[in-house]
Amino acid sequence: MLLQLWVVGTITLVLSLASGALWWERQLPGRLRQAINHEEWSHCLAVTEHLAALRWLGEGAPQEQAHCRRQRAAQLWNDGDQAAALMVQQQLVQSNQAGARDVEQLQRWRKELRKLAMQRFRAGDLEGAIALLEPLDRAATNSGNRFSDNLRETWNRNRLEAERLDQLVEQERWWEALDSHNRLDHPWWQARTQPQRRTVEQVIARIGDSQEHQQHGETRADVVSGTELDRAVQQQLAQGLEPWQAFEAGCRALGGQVEEDGPESFCRRRG
Repeated sequence: MLLQLWVVGTITLVLSLASGALWWERQLPGRLRQAINHEEWSHCLAVTEHLAALRWLGEGAPQEQAHCRRQRAAQLWNDGDQAAALMVQQQLVQSNQAGARDVEQLQRWRKELRKLAMQRFRAGDLEGAIALLEPLDRAATNSGNRFSDNLRETWNRNRLEAERLDQLVEQERWWEALDSHNRLDHPWWQARTQPQRRTVEQVIARIGDSQEHQQHGETRADVVSGTELDRAVQQQLAQGLEPWQAFEAGCRALGGQVEEDGPESFCRRRG
């Protein structure tokens, strides 16, 4: 008797669950049409997910689900939620209902997201740029493709160079400081260190016209100094030479040679 009761109860429960699932599935198409008509794309996606879960009872709604994903992704992107938009669009592309335009849209959004991230990065917002790139990094096939790693590397390199620039200015190593500033390649760090560059350029200009820079040769016509030498040296620094090498190369470019007078050096024209 107990066995019969258990069997009957089990069969009754299974039939009740199946009947409930069948009833629920029959309600879903109407809910789906209503969601599409009212452009409730988030609700539309939820309904199609339920239909997909109950596919063993029916055909599901793959075309409707693709339509809802397409519209929901566009809605999220327009609302500024780029990460969620890319996730939904990626799901659409990975389904068998995606078309060529869906793939193009995904690629276009990825490019636009990189552009937005670069704008934040160049404005000095490193963490904001990395947050934007998070969905792209997640989709990267390996860690070497992480765009955010390249941004962080560039940022840290410029930060360290800016710290070195401060030290060189403090130590009054003016030519090396100028070379250090020329190595900065990030707009935010370049702008942040403009006061140091102005100081360095002003000091170098004064040195070019001073007795110290002319090295006892201010009355000699064969000594190259001032703006002419400064311009030549800066051209050499821009080509990547070290400060002392740039000074020697700049002197040679002006037809001179470097001569030392005790602890001091100056550029004298040949002949």
